[in-house]
Amino acid sequence: MAIRALIVDDEADARENLRLMLEEHCPQVEVVGMAATANEARALIESEAPQALFLDIKMPGEDGFSLLRSLPEPHLPVVFTTAYDEFALRAFKENALDYLEKPIDPDELDRAVGKLLHTVGDPGLIRRQGEGIQAMVNDPGSPLSSRVAVPGRDGLVLLRHEDILYLEASDSYTVVHAKGGKRTISSKHIRVFENNLDPRKFFRVHKSYIINLEHLASFSRSEGNMAVLDNGALVPVSRRRLPELLAMINTF
Repeated sequence: MAIRALIVDDEADARENLRLMLEEHCPQVEVVGMAATANEARALIESEAPQALFLDIKMPGEDGFSLLRSLPEPHLPVVFTTAYDEFALRAFKENALDYLEKPIDPDELDRAVGKLLHTVGDPGLIRRQGEGIQAMVNDPGSPLSSRVAVPGRDGLVLLRHEDILYLEASDSYTVVHAKGGKRTISSKHIRVFENNLDPRKFFRVHKSYIINLEHLASFSRSEGNMAVLDNGALVPVSRRRLPELLAMINTF
């Protein structure tokens, strides 16, 4: 049995890498198209009628969740490709979804394709998976939309978005500063947080700092181009990021 699949990812290298991995390790999957945007994906879904999607979550403009919400009905089995943290991955699993964490492991790819083969042959499973997807992407209270899981020394620390004040790079680590003076050290590079946090709420003001715009109280030139947070913390703003930050402030 062959599965007609569509790859949706904004990164050309990621699309091609997944296509080659499927070709080498999973010949039972026929890639009928590759899309860089949600609009391209919708057009290919209509013209090629794929049986499954390999879908990136984080894409500029319209993300993977938005694409799924826009489909007329949840009729396609979905394998997410994601760089999300461990907590989000557990959430996918609990919702009867499948995922591939980047960089993609061939054994994990084979496992996911095995599930697809099982699912495509069972309309009932497709319907239940679709219902799980819709429930997750439409739920504003989902852990995916309300919390950040920060891997610490003893496990995962779950922080609400609104409790995070700013993030500070420390070599390849990241220190997350939260309300009440709480500090959590993560082994992840600050770039990982930048790519996964909501850009409408979090802004990288400096190569070493990301601030939560909800806690931005003022901007001070007298202190040397500093973002002043509502707890009194001063966070440096680089000359390169300053015009964009000021433009954002003017739109408040």
